[in-house]
Amino acid sequence: MREKLRVPAALVGSGLAGALVAVQSRINGGLSQQIGNGFVTAAVSFGSGLIILIVIVALSSRAKRGVGRLVSEVRTRRFPVWALFGGASGAFFVLMQGLVATVIGVALFTVGVVAGQVLGGLVMDRVGIGPGGRVDPSLLRIAGTVLAIVAVGISAAGEFGEGSPWLVLFPFIAGAAVAWQSASNGLVRAAAESAVTATFLNFVVGTAILLVVAGVSVAVNGWPENWPAEPIYYVGGLSGVIFIAIASILVRVAGVLLLSMSNVAGQLLASVALEAGLPLAGGVTVGMLIGTLVALVAVVIAAIPGRVR
Repeated sequence: MREKLRVPAALVGSGLAGALVAVQSRINGGLSQQIGNGFVTAAVSFGSGLIILIVIVALSSRAKRGVGRLVSEVRTRRFPVWALFGGASGAFFVLMQGLVATVIGVALFTVGVVAGQVLGGLVMDRVGIGPGGRVDPSLLRIAGTVLAIVAVGISAAGEFGEGSPWLVLFPFIAGAAVAWQSASNGLVRAAAESAVTATFLNFVVGTAILLVVAGVSVAVNGWPENWPAEPIYYVGGLSGVIFIAIASILVRVAGVLLLSMSNVAGQLLASVALEAGLPLAGGVTVGMLIGTLVALVAVVIAAIPGRVR
């Protein structure tokens, strides 16, 4: 009986982990609204996650061995250097949470991210970037990708005349970047034989980039003065670390495709709930609800595997 419940339980856990991504978008968007600086918000989010991971790596002998393996692979040129910079995509994603989610809302932001992830995943699989090899796109997966893009159009349609719906292009690009990040992370994890090491490298690269960007912003605009006292605004990095940890544990049980499907479903459903209860922008519209449902269908279709080569 327990064996039969393992996969369903893993999918529920993955859905909850996906909801954490939406929660992170809400937290970072809220902090950005409070302090009036999305660049500093992104640096705070990534930096807090890095501090947590430094402690974890210091206490984990396996993670430290993973760092040593990765350094050795890079020195001997057996590992592609470009794959070390997956954290740049994560930095861009978190930056968009602080700059764009505050304007268009968590729900529309998440639909844009999902569409970008589906299209980016299709391209990454076709090119063969990542440890899984090349996956030829099936007609169903192409249809799912087109449907995901249509979902963005439906969600943004109701926003015309009320704001800047074209801003959904930024989370769309961020979603595609996350797909590339996942591919490069897979290569790092395979070389280091440690998911913690791969996550740690992401946060090191992302934090370094965001500190530079935030430094420029502070030099131009000054240091933010209206910092909120509520601790909830400073756990965006913790949400990201927990999400990655849960995904690393459950992928062995559910597999990549089912895990990704339930993960994105959690993102979409949580984003609508957050925008309805704690809106960053204008709240949930009929177009957003329809677009979210279409995006869910698109993810289910796109998750059907193609032929691996």
